[in-house]
Amino acid sequence: MPLVRVDLSKDASQEVVRAVSDTVYEAMVNVANVPKNDKFQVISRHSSDELLYPTEGYLGVSYSPGIVFIQVTWNSGRTVDVKKAFYKAIVDGIHAKAGVRKEDIVINLVDVAREDWSFGTGEMQYAPKE
Repeated sequence: MPLVRVDLSKDASQEVVRAVSDTVYEAMVNVANVPKNDKFQVISRHSSDELLYPTEGYLGVSYSPGIVFIQVTWNSGRTVDVKKAFYKAIVDGIHAKAGVRKEDIVINLVDVAREDWSFGTGEMQYAPKE
């Protein structure tokens, strides 16, 4: 049930966009136990003045204009270990497939309840059983 939002430079190649999209989906299925075909993604490209980050770095990490922001909204309940493995799979995969610097991949997870989703028709498909 994840919804993935990716924000990156308008100068990012199609190879980078595809690597990010495919790698996040693969990590969701293989690491986070998301069902196959549950691939909802929004990818937005931005000019350099729309991707802001600390140029002096943050928490010992330095960034470049090639920064990629990934936000995944998904159902709560995954362990810290699963989340750590998920982050690593994404960063390693994108770096291997497209050469994006590992330091430039910023990931944010948003945990929500199952009833916080509607997959169309205005229904709450995962409503609590009464």
